[in-house]
Amino acid sequence: MVQNANITDKFIVVGDRVLIRPKSHDDRTKSGIYLPPGIQEKARIQSGYIMKTGPGYPVGPPPESDEPWKEQVSDARYIPLQAKVGDLAIFIQNSSYEIEYEDERYVIVPNSAILLLIREDDDLDYYLK
Repeated sequence: MVQNANITDKFIVVGDRVLIRPKSHDDRTKSGIYLPPGIQEKARIQSGYIMKTGPGYPVGPPPESDEPWKEQVSDARYIPLQAKVGDLAIFIQNSSYEIEYEDERYVIVPNSAILLLIREDDDLDYYLK
C-alpha cells in the first residue's frame, strides 16, 4: 500500500474528479460458477477505494467591491468534494475512465457518478447515536 501511495503522489486530479483503485472482484458466482473476465467489466455499478480527489467544484470570483481599500482576491476557489482518501466508493461504471500506470489499474470518476461512500471512521459513531 505504501508503494501505491508514492505512485499516486505523482497524480494531480483535476476539478470534481476522483481517482479510484477498483476492488478486485471474485471470478466466481456465489454458487461457484466461474465467470469470464468480460462479464465483470460490463457490470453497471462497481466499487473501489479512493486514492486521490480533485479540489472540487470551481466557484466564480466574488463580486467586485465598492471599497477600493480592500484586498482583491484572485485565487481560484473551490467547493470541496464529499469523498475522502480511503473511502470505499460505489460508482457508475459507464461514467468512468480506466487508466493503467506502472502495471496498476485505476479509474477516474466524476463526483456525480459516485452513488455511495463507505467511510471507516470513528466520527461516524457520534452521528449514529
